[in-house]
Amino acid sequence: MFLHVIWKSYIFAVKLTSNIVNMANTYIRIISLLILSFGFCSLAQAQTCKVNCGVNHEGCLKYKEVYEYDYVTEKPSFPGGETKFVRYINKTREYPKEAYKKGIEGRVICSFVVNSDGSISNIQILRGVEKSLNNEAIRIISKMPDWVPGKIDGHNVPVRVIHPIVFRK
Repeated sequence: MFLHVIWKSYIFAVKLTSNIVNMANTYIRIISLLILSFGFCSLAQAQTCKVNCGVNHEGCLKYKEVYEYDYVTEKPSFPGGETKFVRYINKTREYPKEAYKKGIEGRVICSFVVNSDGSISNIQILRGVEKSLNNEAIRIISKMPDWVPGKIDGHNVPVRVIHPIVFRK
């Protein structure tokens, strides 16, 4: 009889302990999910960067805060889409004669801002090939028509775009 009482007490203690452990595990899971969901919410915010806009009248550098291309809800686009953009580049590109004669070729990686009105500004060379090719890439981008601007929550925002201009013989 005595052993029977001890056995029942042991089973009750095991059940109680397992219930406490299960409750603790449940709370840990809930807290983990809350932490993860808050982490993802902060990741979902649009990322910005500062683009050099030159020097102000006091001689200090001026910067413009713009959104990164991958972090806007609607990405800026060339009128007619990516295919028309590539056609525009191929049609507008004039391979510099000296560079062509010397066999210089490569990809000029450019950065530019599509402003909230669709206009293009802040053209920069991130990785150049040769001065004449770099200048031609800047010329191509500066002559582009206005783009469809990028958007966040339905509002037009300035967005930095990075795109290569390829020169091949």
